[in-house]
Amino acid sequence: DPDSGDNGRLLYSLVNNQRNEFDIDENTGQIFTVSVAGKAGTFYLQVQAADQGSSRLTAQTTVKVTVDSSSSNNIVVVVLNQKINVVERNLAEVKRVLEDKLAWNVYLVDVYSNEFERKARSSTDVTHVKMIAFDEANQEVSAEDVKRKLREQKDNIEIELEKIFSTPVTAGVEEAPADPATPELIATIVLGVLLACTLVAFLVYVLFTMKRKRTYDQQYSLKKRAEIVEGFDNLGATDKNGSLKSLEKLEHTNN
Repeated sequence: DPDSGDNGRLLYSLVNNQRNEFDIDENTGQIFTVSVAGKAGTFYLQVQAADQGSSRLTAQTTVKVTVDSSSSNNIVVVVLNQKINVVERNLAEVKRVLEDKLAWNVYLVDVYSNEFERKARSSTDVTHVKMIAFDEANQEVSAEDVKRKLREQKDNIEIELEKIFSTPVTAGVEEAPADPATPELIATIVLGVLLACTLVAFLVYVLFTMKRKRTYDQQYSLKKRAEIVEGFDNLGATDKNGSLKSLEKLEHTNN
């Protein structure tokens, strides 16, 4: 709108946005997703622009939006040590700094803190900024490349953000938490532990049985040897007259 003042200031809105899957920045006209996570396909949005003059003029157009489910894989979260309401007021400058230092086009998907902090928007000094970067061909830059460049430019980004917020700023990259173990994985681990315990118990039983058998065999062998030695001792035994007892028994048997 070439008009000056309020007659030239445009505000954008989505017409009949009943499904609430998209939203629009009323000042810039940027459209972003709200609740299409896990969905893919083509959506047609009716967008209206209205100036702010005394007799408001409007115009509408249809925007075709293609949602690629793979896009979520390239979202990177930058963590700033600033209050969320302060970051939101300076979001355009944050975007400019990121684009300047990364040398890519940057789309800010969301700005958030935790659920409690959404209700008390100035209660925390930690704000998360979700972003996606696009190269010169308007193709998404992989999350790993974005993270790598953010780390390389960390000092330069923090210097520029300090100028915006008038206070020292730290800008870190949030790493995705490890996926929680699925019930199937937990069941597999438990089963593996039980099988291992069973195997150990079986091996202990086998070793104990073998040791017990070996001890019994040794005792039995010693007993046999003792009996044999005792037999030989009896054959050589003599009575008080000096005659062999064995021969005496044999003579007594013959009689």
